[in-house]
Amino acid sequence: MAKVQKRELNQGDKKKFWTNDMEAIIAITLVLIILGTINVFSSSFIFAEAEFDTPYFFLKRHVINVFIGLIAFGVCFHFDYHVWRRWIVVVLGFTILALIAVLIVGPVVNGAKRWLPLVFVQFQPAELAKLVSIMIAAAYIANKIKLQRKLELISVQAGIIGILFALTELEPDMGTASIILGIPVIMMIISGLEKRGVLTVCGLGFAAIAALILKEPYRLERLKITYDPWSDAQNYGYQTVQSLSAIGSGELTGMGLGVGVSKYDYLPEAHTDFAFAIFCQENGFLGAIFVFLLFSAFAVYAARIANKAKDEYGQILSMGIMILIVGQAIANLLMVGGLIPVVGVPLPFISYGGTSLIITMAAIGILVNIGKQGEKSG
Repeated sequence: MAKVQKRELNQGDKKKFWTNDMEAIIAITLVLIILGTINVFSSSFIFAEAEFDTPYFFLKRHVINVFIGLIAFGVCFHFDYHVWRRWIVVVLGFTILALIAVLIVGPVVNGAKRWLPLVFVQFQPAELAKLVSIMIAAAYIANKIKLQRKLELISVQAGIIGILFALTELEPDMGTASIILGIPVIMMIISGLEKRGVLTVCGLGFAAIAALILKEPYRLERLKITYDPWSDAQNYGYQTVQSLSAIGSGELTGMGLGVGVSKYDYLPEAHTDFAFAIFCQENGFLGAIFVFLLFSAFAVYAARIANKAKDEYGQILSMGIMILIVGQAIANLLMVGGLIPVVGVPLPFISYGGTSLIITMAAIGILVNIGKQGEKSG
């Protein structure tokens, strides 16, 4: 009997990778940050040298963004997540003013106004609007569940999210606008929206997507060539063709860090929206699978945090954050792989993007705080 107890004790003392779900999320995040930093430099140094006379231009800015993101993570982890529910009006007001300001004074880049130039970074208000829309939706859904009332498609909160969507679409930025509106809808469906409401959402969603595509001719052309980009390989299909070429040339183990050739002015947006194509070219199928597994693990541990959250608001907010990060990852992987049209959604951590990285790390800080509060209540 003593030997059995000793064996059980030794098994219980075996060292684990982490002791709770929050540590797992932090560890996965740190690995993604390291991979992203390496990839940002590798995919950008050729373009940076040509445009800014230094290969470290984007790397320096990325490191600054990581530092700011770590501060944002620390702040959001430190404060009880219920604080953001109380301050949502202030955060919302700032977001709307920033979205209006970018339409008025924002510089035009590639035909769109999306950034406000600050001292160290380019601030993209629409990225903040993603998180704000999730917070608004979480507060609304949690309140309805607590009061045991039905979820309604028409509400003040839905109207506010609609304003965020409209201001972002005016930039124009259909990809980000779709996220701002789409994630709250998914949250409502998962939280028990009635079948009639789901059918209504689907119908309105398809109609809205069709209208937005027809609004801009280039969107329709992108849609047409999605499943046969080689039919217009030198025009609308060029980016997808080059992306698939980069991915395929990586084969099993990749060409090696810094060796990928597609960043030599072949693949547009090689360090931003299509950074994963360069990652695949240099790290191969094995590297791509590793990133896929990291995001899959993130989804699992985020879902565990949501399941253990101490209240409805924490459960729904953590679910929304998980959808935000993993959903964007899925959308980017599908886009880079040519399975959906080019929609301009970055791959969290792997793509270069200041505001996107900072907001993502802030969201993870909130997620970890929800997990911490859940552990205390459990």
